[in-house]
Amino acid sequence: MVRADNKTQRLARVAMLLCAVACANAQARPPGDDTAVLIPGGTFTMGTDPASIDTLKEKYGVDWPGVFANEAPAREITLAPFRIDANEVSNAAYASFVDANPGWGKGKLPPAEHNGDYLAHWTDGGPAVNDEQRPVVFVTWSAALAYCKWRQGRLPTEAEWEYAARSGDDREFPWGDELPTPANANYFASERGATVNVGSYPPNDFGVHDLAGNVWEFLADEWQERYELVASGDEYLVPDASSRRSVRGASFGGSVANLRTRWRDSHVVSNAIEFVGFRCASDN
Repeated sequence: MVRADNKTQRLARVAMLLCAVACANAQARPPGDDTAVLIPGGTFTMGTDPASIDTLKEKYGVDWPGVFANEAPAREITLAPFRIDANEVSNAAYASFVDANPGWGKGKLPPAEHNGDYLAHWTDGGPAVNDEQRPVVFVTWSAALAYCKWRQGRLPTEAEWEYAARSGDDREFPWGDELPTPANANYFASERGATVNVGSYPPNDFGVHDLAGNVWEFLADEWQERYELVASGDEYLVPDASSRRSVRGASFGGSVANLRTRWRDSHVVSNAIEFVGFRCASDN
C-alpha cells in the first residue's frame, strides 16, 4: 500500500483523479466501451476467517505454506455505489484506445516499461479478426490504467472486485457455492487452453460476466500480503514505485481454488502475459 511518507502526495493525486472523474461524468464515453453495471453500495464481510483455512485446504486439496492465509482476516467493509464493466476489456475495445492514443500501440512503449511482450498477440498493429471479442492480454498494469482513465474511469479496488464478484453476499464463487464446471467458467477443466470471447458465460446476480476464469484481472491496489492493510474500496490507488499489483479472478489455466471470489494473487506491473487482462470501474 502507499507508504505514510507519501500520504500527502497520494491524497493530492487522488483528489485530482476524483475531479477528473466527476468532470467527465457528463461526457460521452469513447467508442469501444463495454457496458458498465451499477453496483449498489453496501456492507459485506471481505476476506476469509482464519479458522476456516484448514477446512479450505482439505476441500480444495491444496496445502502449501501460506495458502489461503493472505485472504485473512475477514472484516466488514462498507462501499459506496460504483460501476464496473460487465465484461473484461476486449481486444476490439483496446484497439479503439490505441487508435486514439498511438503511443500505446504495439512496439511504442519504452523497453523499460514492459517485458518485451506488450500486445505480443497482435499483428499488423491490431488483433486478428477472430480475436476481437476476446479479452485483451499481454498488457501492463500501466496500460490497463491508461485505458481506464481514457474511459473516464479507473481500475477496481480489491474490495470492489470482491464485492461485485460475490453479488454483495457470502458466496464462494460468482454463481453461488457450487463447484465450477466448464458450463460456468473457462478454467483448466474446460480444456480450451486459451481465452474465449468476453461475456461467453452467464453473469452473476449483479450482471457481471467472467469473474471466474478466462483471464486474471489487474486491480488498483498495490500487492499486500497482509490483507488487513488493503484499501477498503473508496481509497483507490494511483501509480507509484510498486512493482506488483493485485490480480483477481483466475485465468483459463486456473484451478478450482483460484476461481473462488476470495482468492488473491499478484502480478508484476510490467510483465505482459497471456493470462492477465483487466476491466474498468468508476465512481457512481
